[in-house]
Amino acid sequence: MTEMDEPLDFEFEEPTHVSPTITKKKKKLIGLDDLLNDFYQVKSDVPKKEPKRAKIQKSYDSDDNVDTREAELHNYVDKCQQQMNEISTDDQMPLWGLQVFGDQKTMPLLTFPDLRSCVLLQTFMGHEVNSLFELKPEEGEPFLEGLLVHGWLLKLVKNHCLVEKSIATWTFSLMLYSPKEELREAACEFWCSLLLPENQVDDVTFEMEWLPSHSELRQALEVYGFLLDSPSKSLSSMEIVHGDSDSAGPPQNIKSWIKYVSVCCQARTTCSIFSTSEVEDLITSVICLFLDRQLLGLSSALNDCLHSLISFFSDDAFHSSCQKIAKSVTCRVPTDVNCLRSVEIVTGGNPRTKHLRSVLAFQFLVACFDNKCMHVSLNTCAAT
Repeated sequence: MTEMDEPLDFEFEEPTHVSPTITKKKKKLIGLDDLLNDFYQVKSDVPKKEPKRAKIQKSYDSDDNVDTREAELHNYVDKCQQQMNEISTDDQMPLWGLQVFGDQKTMPLLTFPDLRSCVLLQTFMGHEVNSLFELKPEEGEPFLEGLLVHGWLLKLVKNHCLVEKSIATWTFSLMLYSPKEELREAACEFWCSLLLPENQVDDVTFEMEWLPSHSELRQALEVYGFLLDSPSKSLSSMEIVHGDSDSAGPPQNIKSWIKYVSVCCQARTTCSIFSTSEVEDLITSVICLFLDRQLLGLSSALNDCLHSLISFFSDDAFHSSCQKIAKSVTCRVPTDVNCLRSVEIVTGGNPRTKHLRSVLAFQFLVACFDNKCMHVSLNTCAAT
């Protein structure tokens, strides 16, 4: 038992120490190339310090001159602005435009006592249907207005194959003078449908006891305040009215006037309303309407009206009429940018519009030369 408790032989042996592995360091060999590179690197760093110092010094100098340069720039800008302000604006192209309409006259009173006794209204009042409406004579005009607005008046007139004078004058006056848009548009459609049916089915023959003439259309323009109704009222400059008066400028009814004139010329095959001289006068008026900037929204309607008026003439009468139209226009329109506008609005590629445009341009050139010669003569007389 004691022998087993004794230590073994290997327990008396001392532990062996393992010596660490010695790594041999390689010596870095410095060659000739490395020495040369170090030499040139040191040599190149020396001159870099001088430009850096010079650059810093230069930045300090530029900061000192900032105020001076800004002052010079401000002076240069002020000088340019002063020169721009001194440039005259007289050589700039002025805008075209004429004051075609002045103050409107008092609109005619829309009272039609004969309307109560018209056959159409009396026939309806005597019909058994009136027992439901119980229409009285004094209520006849409002009743007819309702028929007009809803299109029933046109159907009744065509069924009777008669347009009474009282109905014709009443609807024509509503078209040109009514302040109510609904009534004047309905009256305009009534007349356009009578003179120019939309299809062959509506093309029925009926009797018209009254037709408006050129004098009624001319009178309407005078009521509207049209200023260029004669050569003696030529305007020399553009001056659009911006007053507070409600009577200044073109009226709303001018749209119906333009549309009616256009339809009348298209319907000349069914009924001749205007003479050749009257159409010449209307063309002159329509060209003047083109010169009002307040009517730019009606340019399309004016263009259609002008082409309808041009198509009114026969081939033989058109060339002689062009000379009269051109002379009439040049007497009303000043020889400035507005005369260019007058020539420009005659659009289209057909021979008639081309001829009218060339005649207008020639007459304006003649007017310009006449004015120039007149000024030269006056200056010569003043000098002598």
